[in-house]
Amino acid sequence: MTANNKRYLKIFWIILLIPLFLIVMLIFSATQGWLGKMPSFEELENPKSNLATEIYSSDQVVLGKYYYQNRSNASFAQLSPNLVNALKATEDIRFEQHSGIDIRGLFRVLFRTVLMGQKSSGGGSTLTQQLAKNLFPRDPKAGKIKTSLTKVREWVTAVRLERNYTKEEILAMYLNTVEFGSNAFGIKSAARTFFNKTPDSLKVEEAAILVGLLKAPTYYSPVRNVENATNRRNTVMAQMKKYDLLSEAEYDSLSKLPITVSYQPEDHNFGLGTYFREHLRQEMQKWCNEHAKADGTPYNLYRDGLRIYTTIDSRMQRYAEEAMTQHLSVLQDKFFEHWKGRKTAPFFNMSEKETNDLLLSAMRRSERYQALKVAGKNEREILSNFKQKVQMRVFSWRGDVDTLLSPWDSIRYYKHFLQSGFMSMEPQTGFVRAWVGGINHQYFKYDHVKEGRRQVGSSFKPFVYALAMQEGYSPCMKVPNNPVTFENVDGMGNNWTPENAENDFDGKMMTLKEALAESVNRITAYLMKQFGPQAVIDVARKLGITSPIPVVPSICLGTPDISVYEMVGAYAAFANKGVWTEPIYLTRIEDNKGNILQEFVPKRVDALNEETAYLMLNLLEGVVQYGTSASLRGSRFKLYQPMAGKTGTTQEHSDGWYIGITPELVSGCWVGNEDRSAHFRSMEYGQGARMALPIWAYYMQRVYADKTIHISQGPFEKPKQKLSVEINCKDAGNQNPIDPFQEDGF
Repeated sequence: MTANNKRYLKIFWIILLIPLFLIVMLIFSATQGWLGKMPSFEELENPKSNLATEIYSSDQVVLGKYYYQNRSNASFAQLSPNLVNALKATEDIRFEQHSGIDIRGLFRVLFRTVLMGQKSSGGGSTLTQQLAKNLFPRDPKAGKIKTSLTKVREWVTAVRLERNYTKEEILAMYLNTVEFGSNAFGIKSAARTFFNKTPDSLKVEEAAILVGLLKAPTYYSPVRNVENATNRRNTVMAQMKKYDLLSEAEYDSLSKLPITVSYQPEDHNFGLGTYFREHLRQEMQKWCNEHAKADGTPYNLYRDGLRIYTTIDSRMQRYAEEAMTQHLSVLQDKFFEHWKGRKTAPFFNMSEKETNDLLLSAMRRSERYQALKVAGKNEREILSNFKQKVQMRVFSWRGDVDTLLSPWDSIRYYKHFLQSGFMSMEPQTGFVRAWVGGINHQYFKYDHVKEGRRQVGSSFKPFVYALAMQEGYSPCMKVPNNPVTFENVDGMGNNWTPENAENDFDGKMMTLKEALAESVNRITAYLMKQFGPQAVIDVARKLGITSPIPVVPSICLGTPDISVYEMVGAYAAFANKGVWTEPIYLTRIEDNKGNILQEFVPKRVDALNEETAYLMLNLLEGVVQYGTSASLRGSRFKLYQPMAGKTGTTQEHSDGWYIGITPELVSGCWVGNEDRSAHFRSMEYGQGARMALPIWAYYMQRVYADKTIHISQGPFEKPKQKLSVEINCKDAGNQNPIDPFQEDGF
């Protein structure tokens, strides 16, 4: 060999070995952390990502999420084989053969892409390298040199990932870290957002759409860009065909299908239980602030992937929401018709100044007002702005309406809408099965189940009767329907003589069962006079009523403001043998690994004895059998199962209530306008039996019809011991086990 040849050979080896040496040194430097911080072993074992907190119903349906990024993890076992095949065929067909770095792929990039300029020849990154980049993101402001060094660190991280995880785990981790657009991070969120499915049930064409989205989520969106999405889907399936993961016949058939999606982007204003989820969010935020992780930092509701298990039954929640929509969409039409053409609508007995002040108050609570205030506008300028017509979208029961309306008029428009709160619970367990806090969370944020308190009207009367039953009175005891006067009720010498809503039964002797069934005010007032307000309040407190109750006689007719949550919980004690069980909606909280952080059990109080509770059921059954709730038995609702309940109507028809009891389900509903001055002007529609009772009826119709919900349709359980008083009023005749009227000269 000549000297020149030796020199050339030496130069060749230098040229060949120096890059290899540099590559080896770069990799060694990366492993030592000289090129920048490398993920630690602990970080590889527990890679951090923003995980959404998920809310589960009692029947294991995801009701919603709280998230910074809408991401939920899925295991490999929860992935459809179609999804796995589509991903491998498109991104890394040799995924099973390499150990994090695909040397063959790198040479392809070097010769075809770099040297030959074939940009379509594909990239050299493996799924594991892409996972490393997703788990430990690059600096978006880094230059080319720093990015190249980061690439080397990703190679090392990829190899380490391969050593620490199985191929199945890596593939699942990759699909959990990628973004699919529409605020869906991870395959579990993407499958639900685009197809309302779990990842294990994705079809070939659906899997191909989702894998195709990874290249450019917006450009290939099956919602926004259907043509692009179709072409990209077919490209993914062509890759599957190329690698024998899809037959020719299957490809030909599937590639001709139009794209169909069930697009349901995650939004706190939509889906099941919107009001419940918002109430729960506030409670969970407080819980997170009060509970710390192992590292001492408080839990983060939006990033730590907590799993919240609730008592809500998704089926019953849906039925409650449907029932509210079914009734109020019709009743709202009646309300608009009722007020049509009246200048004061929808306010009753209000002067122009009072109406204007009410609207001004609402204006000042609005976001628009606050924004204008921040912008430096004065009151006059803001009011002028509110009275200028603008394009806006407003709520209606027939769908959102685009219209030209001034913000001032829109306030008055929304004041017309009847609001509602509904809650359903199991009396024995305290489990809340349905919670509907309002008619539309997008437009009306206020929760009318627990946050809102309204006058309860005659639905308060059972607390008075419960005290009477506990003191030995009988449902069959007769009382004359005569006026009852309370002297000096205000400490200024003024008397109060409550009257009945109607003149029916004037002077007639009525049993207590008849009196409660017909909601007779005078007889309730008589009972109040026997025991006094404080004794009634004490009973209400034992039954879980925590709202303020003034010590005045008028509370017997329902003047206190109480929440739906409290009222349903109180009535549930009648069906639970006198034991008040705190309504609860949480069963446990877990971390993202499934470790239980806290479990919840309800409080219990022996509020009434078992006989008193059963006597109350007997009294309230009369309300349904022949009283103010008798329409439940009629041709409209056809509910003939054993049930009890009570309507409630407040002064001037501002509030309508109905609370219904069945052996295993107690549910209550309130209906009324946001402002008490807005309401029906007559009893035709402005009473609990018309405003609220139909929602309960429609709900129970659906619950009873669903054979997968095993709610008892049998009778209420009788006490084992013989009753001390008669409840068969025909057998009781004119006998009164207790006859205090002679003593009082009534």
